[in-house]
Amino acid sequence: DGTSIPKAEPLMYYALNKPRGILSAVSDPRNRKTVRDLIPVSGTLYPVGRLDEDSEGLVLMTNDGELANRLTHPKYEHEKEYKVLVARQPDEQQLDAIRHGIILEDGHRTAPARVTLENSYGKGAWLRIILKEGRKRQIREMGDRIGLPVVRILRIRIGNLKLGNLKPGEWRALLPDEVR
Repeated sequence: DGTSIPKAEPLMYYALNKPRGILSAVSDPRNRKTVRDLIPVSGTLYPVGRLDEDSEGLVLMTNDGELANRLTHPKYEHEKEYKVLVARQPDEQQLDAIRHGIILEDGHRTAPARVTLENSYGKGAWLRIILKEGRKRQIREMGDRIGLPVVRILRIRIGNLKLGNLKPGEWRALLPDEVR
């Protein structure tokens, strides 16, 4: 109809270390700070997957909808790796429950996860948990269901993309090999 169609934005890919207290969203009606506020580049960017406000670590920011779908759809089973601080020392039965799947409050049984005890930390312990699914607040609810209250969650890897040395609030463009 004689109207120009806007040119598509170039595809952008960024790794961000989301600090605690920041929302995994593009905007917030209550004006809380979001991950989009942390990357001062123009154009459309949105987080791939989510970390709740109290969790921290690796978030991928992009405008590539196809990649976002491939990374978040459960059928692709991309691994997400977390360092998790729990308030108590876990016993083998609790670790085995995570390994075999836990029935959540809504009746969903989590997929088996890999979990290792990294080290003791005061009365608690650091665990390394690798999931192939990512339900809302899954790690926190799993901990609650088996008597291991979660104190801190830090995502350190999504697929082959690692958090690396990024400090909280820092971000960087992905390298072409990482995008591939």
